[in-house]
Amino acid sequence: MRTPLRTPARIWLCVLSAALVFIAVLVAQEKSTASNDEIQVRQLERAWNQAEAHHDVGAVTAIVADTLTYVDFDGSIMNKSEYLRDVTKTAYQADHLYDEGLKVVIYGNAAVVSGIYRETGTNKGKRYLHRVRFTDT
Repeated sequence: MRTPLRTPARIWLCVLSAALVFIAVLVAQEKSTASNDEIQVRQLERAWNQAEAHHDVGAVTAIVADTLTYVDFDGSIMNKSEYLRDVTKTAYQADHLYDEGLKVVIYGNAAVVSGIYRETGTNKGKRYLHRVRFTDT
């Protein structure tokens, strides 16, 4: 024969169940917010690639901060104005610019993006492939 739960045990079980449901709802809401932020960051990364491929200085200017420090595939370092001058150079004609294994981590109102940047195209008529690791904040 089953022994019925005593009233304090039943209350404790109900409180515990309610707390678990509440925590699950909070985690689910937090996940969806981060997911929306992550989507926005991924879209910005994609827009940056497209702007660079099309030598669109206006779009690149709108995307990157004035305090930009850009490390190029060859290790050279550029500030924003140097990078924007580099974007206008048409000797490089990119066929494809895309990111592999993009990872986005949201920290409040900031994000850190890491992955592999891959670019194929021509430089002065010769084919090239650049594949480098990157971190954007």
